[in-house]
Amino acid sequence: MEPTPQALQGLRVLELGQLIAGPFAGKTLADFGADVVKIEPVQGGDPLRTWRLLRDGTSVWWEVQSRNKRSVALDLRTAEGQAAVRALAAEADVLIENFKPGTLEGWGLGWEALHALNPKLVMLRISGFGQTGPDAGKPGFGVLGEAMGGLRHLTAEPGRVPVRVGVSLGDTLAALHGVIGVLLALRHREVSGGEGQMIDVALYESVFNVMESLLPEYDAFGAVRGPAGSALPGIAPSNAYACDDGAYVLVAGNGDGIFRRLMGAIGRADLASDPDLARNDGRVAHVAEIDAAIGAWTAARPIDEVIRGLEAAAVPVGRIYTVADIARDPQYLARGMIVQTADADGRPLKVPGIVPKLSATPGRLRLPAPRLGQHNASVLGHAGWPVLGASSGEAANDDSAA
Repeated sequence: MEPTPQALQGLRVLELGQLIAGPFAGKTLADFGADVVKIEPVQGGDPLRTWRLLRDGTSVWWEVQSRNKRSVALDLRTAEGQAAVRALAAEADVLIENFKPGTLEGWGLGWEALHALNPKLVMLRISGFGQTGPDAGKPGFGVLGEAMGGLRHLTAEPGRVPVRVGVSLGDTLAALHGVIGVLLALRHREVSGGEGQMIDVALYESVFNVMESLLPEYDAFGAVRGPAGSALPGIAPSNAYACDDGAYVLVAGNGDGIFRRLMGAIGRADLASDPDLARNDGRVAHVAEIDAAIGAWTAARPIDEVIRGLEAAAVPVGRIYTVADIARDPQYLARGMIVQTADADGRPLKVPGIVPKLSATPGRLRLPAPRLGQHNASVLGHAGWPVLGASSGEAANDDSAA
């Protein structure tokens, strides 16, 4: 059966990045059909290969971050490695990098040089602080972007040390902004017949971009939003509440109609009909009273009973998931978000499915994460790039590890 075409089929992407931000952008493009050639250091490859939990010496995270890619091992500090990248960039549609600004220029692989070589090239540059400005030359990881972007200050209980989000959110937000930039630049190139362009993504700006009303509230009112634990300041009620079995339930009753249904479900018709609580601004002024009422009701019931009762009243409610909950959840399974695949050695592994879901040209898993330098011969040994097969989606050559 002929596989479904993919939205980015035929797009040639050269990925020079390491670890998280650049490679996550490359993974996203690869999931939708782009032919992503990942350039790795000859000694050891991308450090992500040995991050967190390893199976036979290789991180299982690597199997997610580098799926659907091909690996070429090069030393970019050598003239030979730089020449190989120029040859690949001359045929590429997109180049992704997340080195400290100035690194590629030192190797003769900066934007000006590559744009002159291939005027249609779209170059995505992800860095901690961007390619310009007084902080441009500083190294920056996602945690610093989260702090400078305003997120870290908010993630704590009031009066306690700010905590980090448990994943590298700054990196992945930057990667997703980068993917948006790539698609915009490709659209411009296609429609306007224009040249490629350079996309400059800073980690801290990507975090700041999702900080909602943080800045206008400060500018208009001098308000500096602080940490609020599990609550959502200025929007009520929306919080986590303890149940009698020790679990916490999340309840979002912040819509006017939802609030009335919520109060009815917990036996507080007096609050449901209180005109002072009819709108969000009034509820915010009385949020302690409302939270106490909800908390008293949940504290007398196990979480399953709480969820059933509030779902029956059409109130948004849910439990806090662990990965064990995720792996067996019917909604995840029904939407293909738990995918059984295999690594390059054929060992089974469950990995996250593909987001977003396209009706006509969906993403799919085509290739397992590669061994280091697995595709050196097939990529470097031919004129141009050997593209992924138009019908099978498989690599033209599958070389043994170099």
